[in-house]
Amino acid sequence: MKEIVVISGKGGTGKTSVTATLAVLAGNDAIVADCDVDAADIHLLMKPIVEKSENFFSGVAAKIDEDKCTNCGICADVCRFNAIPVIDNQHSINSLYCEGCGYCEKVCTVEAITMNEMNVGDWYISKTKIDNTLVHAKLGIGAENSGKLVAKVKNEAKRLAVENNKDYIIVDGSPGIGCPVVSSLSGANFAVLVTEPSLSGLHDLKRVFELVKKFNLKAGCIINKYDINKEVTNEIIQFLDKESIEYIASFPYDENFTKAMTFGKTIVEYDTGELKDLMVSSWEKIKGLIKSN
Repeated sequence: MKEIVVISGKGGTGKTSVTATLAVLAGNDAIVADCDVDAADIHLLMKPIVEKSENFFSGVAAKIDEDKCTNCGICADVCRFNAIPVIDNQHSINSLYCEGCGYCEKVCTVEAITMNEMNVGDWYISKTKIDNTLVHAKLGIGAENSGKLVAKVKNEAKRLAVENNKDYIIVDGSPGIGCPVVSSLSGANFAVLVTEPSLSGLHDLKRVFELVKKFNLKAGCIINKYDINKEVTNEIIQFLDKESIEYIASFPYDENFTKAMTFGKTIVEYDTGELKDLMVSSWEKIKGLIKSN
């Protein structure tokens, strides 16, 4: 079983569209994991039907028992995050500000404050429109610990892949280089970097590859909309050659990508021409690179 993680240095490069397309091409040989939990959207193309749903608990936040609270204000005085405002003459916890440090609980003289585990989101196991399995999640508004939720999604995807003897796990990672991306890359076999020919696209490609190198991962790159700035495209290709990153393919700008999304389809389901052929050949190349890795 091989794990392929699709990431990008910035948002808007077409990362999720590429991931969903690879998932369609892999079909029932793959478990799909949406690890972009802060802005999950692969479900828009995969049309999942939820078979299992569970809350995800991580981290703690303070809670005040109003019946015990004397409103002495000691907790508010020591809270460096200003998370204990007075509302209607009663001290209360602003969960968006609370960092879960527990200092308020320590200083409360009447034991009115407790630290409770937080429900920060939900995770799901679903069947997609092409009958493969999608493990995905939704982080709560303003919630933290997205890296831990990503780890949960990945662990469930690996468990299902092993139990069902699947050849691949295809992961839609988060853009950028933060904790969710680090968690997405952990344990992977191959990283697909999706970029675009803009100055920010090249800059962020370099940043995300620095992260990939720390995991000693073999990587390949897809350049999306390569023809909107061929000068920068050439710079990207030179960078790929310099860093020994496999050059997988360049996709031209084509409104069929947008049209496919409006119909809730991947490009291989909507397009019958060049884009579909490029995607099919890219998937075959990725499989070959993984086997040689």
